[in-house]
Amino acid sequence: MDRPPSHAVTGAAMDAPLPRRRARTYARLGLAAALLAVLAWAGWQAMPRGLEVAAQDLRIARATPGIFRDDIVVRASAEPLNSIMLDSVESGRVEEVFVQDGHAVKKGQLLFRLSNPQRNLELLERQAEHAQQISNLANLQVAREAGRTDHQRRIADLEFALEQAEKQHARNTRLAAQGFISAVALEESADKLAQQRRALRVERDSVATEERVRQQGLQQMESAIRGLRSGLQLVDATVEALAVRAPADGMLADFRLQVGQTVRPDQHIGRIDDPRRFKLRVQIDEFYLSRVKTGLQGSVTQGEARYPVTVHAVFPQIREGRFTAELVFTGEQPPVISPGQSLDARLSLGEPAQALLLPTGAFINDSGGAWAFVLDAGGAHAERRSLRLGRRNNSQVEVLSGLKAGEQVIVSSYQPFGKAEQLRITR
Repeated sequence: MDRPPSHAVTGAAMDAPLPRRRARTYARLGLAAALLAVLAWAGWQAMPRGLEVAAQDLRIARATPGIFRDDIVVRASAEPLNSIMLDSVESGRVEEVFVQDGHAVKKGQLLFRLSNPQRNLELLERQAEHAQQISNLANLQVAREAGRTDHQRRIADLEFALEQAEKQHARNTRLAAQGFISAVALEESADKLAQQRRALRVERDSVATEERVRQQGLQQMESAIRGLRSGLQLVDATVEALAVRAPADGMLADFRLQVGQTVRPDQHIGRIDDPRRFKLRVQIDEFYLSRVKTGLQGSVTQGEARYPVTVHAVFPQIREGRFTAELVFTGEQPPVISPGQSLDARLSLGEPAQALLLPTGAFINDSGGAWAFVLDAGGAHAERRSLRLGRRNNSQVEVLSGLKAGEQVIVSSYQPFGKAEQLRITR
């Protein structure tokens, strides 16, 4: 059998160089990745960015240079400049009402009358007590005069007895000198004279003491009567207060009493307004609290006429984002004005000045004036941008930094945008 020729097996064939296919593969992969990156970037650029909002739902304004007028216009309510409050000082039942709300009244005019049996009973008791004390005083005075008369009679008797004793002792002294009476009789007459003198002195001291005691009693009684008289006057005044009269001329307001109604002490009944002079009460945004001061000037317009006013008082308590101030007229006031009437008042906070201006809007409250959504040149997108605002009035706000003249800003409310940083505006 024939065999094929044998060949030796070697590794020469394994050392032969292969084609450079792997390098080309790597290059193609890198190119594809770069192409995908470019396509992704282009797609990302082409994709819509930011929160989509409709243009018709926005209020857009342009920042423009102009003159900023540093004043504000506020709605003012007219109130009487001077009012007298009518508060009940006594309790009782309304028996009669003589006037009605809105009527002009004169000082001393009877407004209404109350009934209070307890007050009338107290008045009767005080009157009876006062009369009794007066009667007691009269009795004390009568007793004092009777005692004074009795003492005067006794003193007169003692003075007469002393005078007789002096005469008798003088006679006895002459007779004793002539030897007609004894020394014992002279000594007895001297003792009797001394006794009469002591009796007169004691009586006079007794009269002075009794008079002093009676005088003190009378003074105490008179003081008690004066106290009773004062108390009686007070009770009488309370009874008189049941008939309430107008304390001054004016216009009666907030008066709603009805016959049969029960009135309590310190109950507000109404007030009397001065119909000739008025003041204005205004509510101002808390932003202006540091700038509105007493003495600030302003004006009120009615028809074609302007009437100057000044800030009379500022009440810094903040309620619902506003504080209260009172304005008074510095000259004439409008000829037609009544309590509760509304007027527009303009307050001048400073001098006009050149500034970059934006219209006021809800965006100021939503952002605190620290940022705003500014539109790009095409007006299709808006981005959140920091800015700094200055003074503001009812229609304009001063832009200090963050904007350039001509740039457009969304000035409507930002609340629908949430925390969005960018907006896409659709037409």
